[in-house]
Amino acid sequence: MTSLFKAPAPKDLARFGTRLARGLTATAQNALEVARFGGLRTDEQASPHEIVAEQPVYKLRRYFPETLGDRPVVLLVPPLMLTAEIYDIAPTASAVGVLHDLGVDPWVVDFGHPEDEPGGLQRDISDHVLAISDAIDRIQEITGRDVHLAGYSQGGMFAYQTAAYRRSQGIESLVTFGSPADLDAANPFGVPAWFPRRPVVDLLGQLPNLSIPGWVTRNGFQILSPTKSVRNRLEFLLQLHDREVLAPRERQRRFMQGEGWVAWPGPALAEFLRQFVAHNRMLRGGFVIGGRLSSLADISCPVLAFVGEVDEIAPTAMVRGIVRAAPRAEVYEATQRTGHFGLVAGSHAAGTTWPVVAGWIHWRSGQGMIPQEIGPVKDEEQGMRGKMGYGLELAVQVGSGAVRSAAGAVASAVHGLVGLGEEAAELLPRLRRLERIEPDTRMSFGLLLDEQARRNPDEVLFLYEDRAHTRAAAERRIDAVVRGLLSIGIRQGEHVGVLMSNRPSALALVAALSRLGAVAVMLRPDGDLPREIELGQVRRVVADPVHARLVEGAEVFLLGGSDRGPDPEAADHAAADLDRMDTDLVEVPGWYRPNPGRAGDLAFILFSGDGRHTKAIRITNRRWALSAFGTASSAALSPADTVYSLAPISHPSALLMSLGGAVAGGSRLALASGYDPATFWDEARRYGVTVASYTWTLLHGLVEAPPHPGERHHSVRLFIGSGMPRGLWRRLETRLAPARVLEFYASTEGEAIMVNLTGKKPGAVGRSLPGSAPVRIAKYDLERLELVPGSDGFAVECGPGETGILLAEGGTAPDLLRGVFAPGDSWITTGDLFQRDADGDHWMVGRTAEIARTAAGPVPCGIIRDRIGDVPGVDLAVAYAIPAGRHDLLAAAVTLRAPVTAADFTAAFPDRGPDLIRVVDEIDASPYARLLTTRLRTEAIPDQGTAYYRDASGSYRPLTPTARTRLRPQ
Repeated sequence: MTSLFKAPAPKDLARFGTRLARGLTATAQNALEVARFGGLRTDEQASPHEIVAEQPVYKLRRYFPETLGDRPVVLLVPPLMLTAEIYDIAPTASAVGVLHDLGVDPWVVDFGHPEDEPGGLQRDISDHVLAISDAIDRIQEITGRDVHLAGYSQGGMFAYQTAAYRRSQGIESLVTFGSPADLDAANPFGVPAWFPRRPVVDLLGQLPNLSIPGWVTRNGFQILSPTKSVRNRLEFLLQLHDREVLAPRERQRRFMQGEGWVAWPGPALAEFLRQFVAHNRMLRGGFVIGGRLSSLADISCPVLAFVGEVDEIAPTAMVRGIVRAAPRAEVYEATQRTGHFGLVAGSHAAGTTWPVVAGWIHWRSGQGMIPQEIGPVKDEEQGMRGKMGYGLELAVQVGSGAVRSAAGAVASAVHGLVGLGEEAAELLPRLRRLERIEPDTRMSFGLLLDEQARRNPDEVLFLYEDRAHTRAAAERRIDAVVRGLLSIGIRQGEHVGVLMSNRPSALALVAALSRLGAVAVMLRPDGDLPREIELGQVRRVVADPVHARLVEGAEVFLLGGSDRGPDPEAADHAAADLDRMDTDLVEVPGWYRPNPGRAGDLAFILFSGDGRHTKAIRITNRRWALSAFGTASSAALSPADTVYSLAPISHPSALLMSLGGAVAGGSRLALASGYDPATFWDEARRYGVTVASYTWTLLHGLVEAPPHPGERHHSVRLFIGSGMPRGLWRRLETRLAPARVLEFYASTEGEAIMVNLTGKKPGAVGRSLPGSAPVRIAKYDLERLELVPGSDGFAVECGPGETGILLAEGGTAPDLLRGVFAPGDSWITTGDLFQRDADGDHWMVGRTAEIARTAAGPVPCGIIRDRIGDVPGVDLAVAYAIPAGRHDLLAAAVTLRAPVTAADFTAAFPDRGPDLIRVVDEIDASPYARLLTTRLRTEAIPDQGTAYYRDASGSYRPLTPTARTRLRPQ
């Protein structure tokens, strides 16, 4: 039988042995070379370049300087963890080589090895962005051309930030590779969506000295793709005997295995985590570069974003977020079936990515066609996480009893909810602190500011006119103002007038008075100043130069004019200028202790009404804290939020909700020097606004304004305030979705605060906040303006749908009512008429001062206003009484946004309606956008204009001369 296997000939065995010996020898030699030098030596050379500029943070490289010519210019920016050689790894994987061959002039920013350079590990984000901006200026000066700015990974984020900082000046286009613009759209690195990343990131973001060595970053990225990492190493070992196979990829291997990785500076890392990962300011805006606020919404140059379809480090939704972050820019994308590194450094990048980049650059320069690989962005507006329920709906349907029981109910509910850990962690401490506030508890605005400055001194406290002010800087300014106040003899408990427009000095002054324990009397520049000074018991007023000359009857001191130069007229009117004092020389008196204020102490005096109807509103520290913590909890405010205060600081909405909520929530506060709907979105984007305040109809101009580029994909999630008409409310939420309205009600006397948390009932003020005074609606005689007693002599609580007077429990008002519902109880009448629906939500239907006493009986004007405001086509509406002899005529006035007929008004009032309905071009409003009826009441029944009257059948008809005569009192 013949064997199937033939024994090898001796000659074949010899050849095999020779090859094996050579292979083993080559493997040993190559292994020794790798061990000694870190890799195999090759004859490959880096692309030629020259250092055009050398600065402390960067070097500017120009590649192929021997072939200059008139070519379009591209500036390439590396990410922090990689060297500039990422763009010139090897001849077969050289971005600069491909670009040069295709007619582009490549330049590269080289940040060097931070760990080896003086101060390198102390660099922050601004250092890198300003370096890139400086490089653009130098390239423009040398070439006379604008720059195509390109960046990979975080280098692309730097490119976006630089373009925003420069408002795209000098930048022909942006090209980015795997660069996130919406870091809330997904979790990077394959982290599951349920992972509570913000607390972890916030913790790491508080460690500015935590620099990451290059080897840590390298190993971390290799761990993300363990299979690929092991496969590459195994292939290298199996081919170690064949130098010719390994040589073409050796520089690339050495780059990725160690030589290409550098340290990530601690401040830059902390800022990146805090501002862009935790707070998502790439999308929202409001990041600070060189002390100046910036937003990607300021980018106006074209953008090309390369997207890796299997990129786990920068998922597609993150990268495509640039279309939402930069609404003014033309945004394109080029999608590739590759991962993060493959976009720029993979084996196919030289043949795919970089030719497309060159084609884009030539197309934008007016040469050639757009590459076919480029198309419009496939937006993925999905948003991984949002504010769930805005404060977890306070975790319960609020409205129950005292602080302790309410906070306990919230705590129990929160602990029972799964997947809401981040919000619960922010909400519970606020409610628990509110729970512990007793009349003698130390609590004040100044105290909260001090606590936050100690915890996070470098965090931004407030924003004003494109500048950011940190908590530490604000503390220094407040301390200086405190010393100035001490120098003029201000003491704890003194009532000091504050007469200032929105500006940093106003905020510093209010905080300084709180730190002293003095009472800030918030005078209104447009108010009756003599009356307010009298009601506020003010002897001294601190004013800015613009308003100082308005003060009569009190000593005036200046503050806040040093940045605008001396104002001789204001100086002549003032006793002293606090900004021009050498406060370092002020001797602090022995009695001074910072932040002595107790919860029961008077902290502020605000004002409402005008003329002889001006009324002082006394706000204790507890009342301020209740509004502050209540706003922060209801709006789920966090350090990721920026609260935009549109009202002046003298308005309750600004002081109690915007300022108070931002401080209690650890959020940033943006102060508006004025409100203009035409510039609102520019400012909102630049500040990174997520929550904006309003009063009454303030947002009407914004809702009715023409579309604005910044409105697209905006980041405002809440509008908070009080008094918004429900028709305007609905239109706002329709136009600006997903933004919602969070409507509050706060009584001028007592501690009644309610909020419409769900937003499902536009016009309602919802239910009581935990910790606020319990409220009840008592039956009320609208004719006699007094409570209606029951058979037992006590007040009777209204049932659902019944109109009555809102009473708030407790308080210290001089007109306190006792024995209202039970012997010994105490209540404050708010002067506001309310109804409660079957669900327990409250609706304000007017004020006792606005009742129309018609022949058919008294009518709260608010009911009429709301009902006519619901008529389709009606824009704004008011209802008012016109005196007509013994009784009033009930009238309404409307502005229109679409045609409305008499039949529409008849349908709105099938039962009892106004005697007269006027259609007017405009309704007067107060400086705070509250609609006014004074002129309408004075005009009574007009001789001209469009109007309707209600006939005997209850139908509305155009107002005729005969009907006009009949309506007028004889």
